[in-house]
Order: sequence, then C-alpha cells, then structure tokens
Amino acid sequence: MATTRKKTTRTASKSKAAAQKSKAIATAPMIKTFPSAVKSLLDRPNFERLRPGRIDRKSFKLARMESIMKALGDPHRDINAVHVAGTIGKGSTVAMMRSMLEGCGWTTGTYTSPHLMDIRERIAINGTNISQAAFAKLAKEVSKAADDVAPDATFFEVITAMSFLHFAEAATDVAIIETGLGGRLDATNVLTPSVSLITRIDYDHQYLLGDSLAEIAREKAGIFKSGVPALSVKQEPEAEAVLREVAEKVGAELRFIGKEIEFSSRFCVTDESGAHMRVCLLGERMRYMHLPVPLPGSHQADNCALALAALDMVGGKTDEFDESVIFRGLAKTKNPGRMDLVWNRPRILVDGAHNPASMQALMRGIGSHLSFDSMICIFGCNEDKDVDANLEKLAIGGDKIIFTKAADQPRAMEPEDLVKRFEKLRNRTCQSAPTVEKAIQIAAQASGREDLICVTGSFYLVGETMTYLEKLRARQA
Repeated sequence: MATTRKKTTRTASKSKAAAQKSKAIATAPMIKTFPSAVKSLLDRPNFERLRPGRIDRKSFKLARMESIMKALGDPHRDINAVHVAGTIGKGSTVAMMRSMLEGCGWTTGTYTSPHLMDIRERIAINGTNISQAAFAKLAKEVSKAADDVAPDATFFEVITAMSFLHFAEAATDVAIIETGLGGRLDATNVLTPSVSLITRIDYDHQYLLGDSLAEIAREKAGIFKSGVPALSVKQEPEAEAVLREVAEKVGAELRFIGKEIEFSSRFCVTDESGAHMRVCLLGERMRYMHLPVPLPGSHQADNCALALAALDMVGGKTDEFDESVIFRGLAKTKNPGRMDLVWNRPRILVDGAHNPASMQALMRGIGSHLSFDSMICIFGCNEDKDVDANLEKLAIGGDKIIFTKAADQPRAMEPEDLVKRFEKLRNRTCQSAPTVEKAIQIAAQASGREDLICVTGSFYLVGETMTYLEKLRARQA
C-alpha cells in the first residue's frame, strides 16, 4: 500500500459529526442486522423499481440530499472523488480505473449501481464489498439522519450517503463515484470531485432526461463544477456541443479523448491474449503506447482511454504512477455482468446491455471476440426501454431467441408481449419462458457443444442468472 500520501481526515466538523452520530445511534430505527438494514432501505421510495408513469420528475431534488449530508457532518467534502456520468460504459470505466489505482497502491473506493447479486456490491473498497456489519451500521446512522431532516428520502439517496460516509471513515485515497440516473439532479451530484468524466451519451431514460441527445447531454453535463477539470469520450456532434456549452458556462475545463487529448486504437489478435483492442494515449504526464484493453469489445477502447486520461489528473504531480505498474493493474480488471462468460458447458455469457447502443456493442463484441456455431439469446427488458430498437439489435446476433423476465423487477415486460413485438418486427419465430431458470434450461437443451448462450437485456436478468448458476454450481460440488 502507498504510504507517502497524506490520508484524508475528517475536518473541523468531525466533533460535530461525532455528536450527531452518537445521538443517531441512540435513537435510530430498529436496524440491528444486515437483513433488517436491507429491508429498511427497500421500504423507501425506489425509482429503480417504479414504472415510468409513477415517477414524478419533481421528486428529484438535490436539496434533500444536501440536508442529509449536512446532518451527517458533510463527509462527502472529505472524499477525493472521481465523478462518472454517461449512458454507456460507466461501469467499465470505473472498473479499469479502480484496477489501475489499486495496482499503484492506492486505496480505492467504488460506488456503482445497480447491483447484480448482493446489494453490498454497490459500496466497495479495493474490490471488496462492504461488510454486512458495516452496511447495517451505516444504514442505521444514515436512516436516522434522513428521518430527522428528509423523511421522504429515497433508497438511492440513503445508500449514496452510506457510501460517502464509508469512504470518508475509511480515508480512501480516491473514491470513484458513478451517477445513478442523469447527473444534474442525481444524488451523487453533491460532490465536488477532483475530475468529472463523461462516457458515451446515448438514448436512455428519455421519460426523465429528455427526448434528444442534446437534452440528455445537458442532464449529464450537470455534474460539471467550476474549476474542476472534465474529460469526455468522443460524442455525437449535438451532445458534444452541449457539453462544451455547459462546461464553458460553469467554468470547467473540458477535454475530449481524440481531440484535445491525442488517442488511437486498433484491433489485435495474439496467441497470448487472443482478440483484443490496443490503445495509444498521450496524457499530460504519461504516454501510453499500444496498451492492451483488458475488457472485450471495440467500445472498451474509448472507456480505457478515458480511465487512463483521468489517472493523469488524479495522480497530480506525484511520481507514484509507473507505466509498468499501470499495465499490470489494468490487466487485472474484472467487470462482472459485462460480456462475462459465467458457465462453460454449455457456454453462457451474460451482459447487462439494456439500450440499443449497448446492445449493438454487445453483438459486435461477441462477433469479434468469441467463436461459436450459433447463438441462443435469452432476453428480457424493462418496459421503459426502447424495446423495438433493442429487439432489432438482438436479432442481428441471435439465431434463436427466448424471451423471459426478471422475477424481482416490477418494470419487467411480460415475455409473451416481447414475443409479439419481435414476431411483428422480424417475422421470425421465437419462444418465451416464465422464469430465467426455465429459459436457461430450454437454451441448454437446444445448444450444441460449440454454441453460445447469451443472457442480456437487463442487469436484473443478469443478476438472477448469476444467482441461479451459483446455486447450481453449489449443488454440483
């Protein structure tokens, strides 16, 4: 671990926060165990599970989050943070940056959403999920603060506050914070980070963010802060124009990968690494030449470049970053639930692609990086998505389609409705299954030795798939 940097400490508000903390624990709701903490959180308003028609845009208020943080002693002000917004690639960018920073000896916190199998995945330090005991303790403290100053606090606001408090108390060297929805009014936007990152912007959550790329980009650009440098991958012209406009207005220096920052990428195939992308990027302090991208898919080259450019800014003028160390750290990157081969016989790949752009990237990535005779796709999605566009992209790669739904997601479309939509769009036969487990069983029976089963359309569907396979693996052990 690095020892030359001064660890972050709580400021003069520490004594005040300690007094508030003592009071909160003494009078907090009856959260004593991890299950009771999870139940308490899930009892709060949860926009991740509400149907679009039931969500009021006026419900998103930064003032409520700010009042919660003030009641906790403003721990977010003690965090050296990287703030990440965008439509596609946030999770991959966070994963690569975290792996490189850890390789350099930095204690690195990550806050991501949604989770796949365990709610604790959202809050992690050096890749290790927060413990159940710590989760329950923080849930109790933050719930009390929220009940005192913002009784209508949401699930996402409370768990976001928990992550900030956890990273501040652990004195992480850096915390990489992923927005949940949009940016401008997202609960994470109370932060003033050391750098703001924008991944690719595309259409998603239009019912809240707007119907055009320009409107969506304006919401994402809401994370820009005066004096805080910002980086973005290449964007469509209308999105780029808005990002530049907002950055200039608030006083944030914005640079684009491939424009202000020199960048190139190429596809390679080697005996050692197989098919993969390589990137070259000329940063302010470091030059990265022909660096292998650890995650599959051509789109990951942009995400990797963004993470590398951000590394330059987070490192400042320190001499702790060495290209060979960064290379080794990057190579260890894992990003569960994204082009993730989770079963060998039959081969089952899972990916949380849930909008047309990510679905297209998935199909291209599979075609470039994997060999197979035919692909059986198991697909389920939420009703608020661009369903027809997703189905069109799915049809490009899927030789056989089985529609299903995530059991624990009220927004999930019924499989039979997806069948009707698909048959109308493509005039192709397909199947439906009532559960993920049944869909996997059908696909396994229909697949040959050289075939591939791909489960996609929703992170909730991917999470249920991984949970089912873990139970199956345990039974076979």
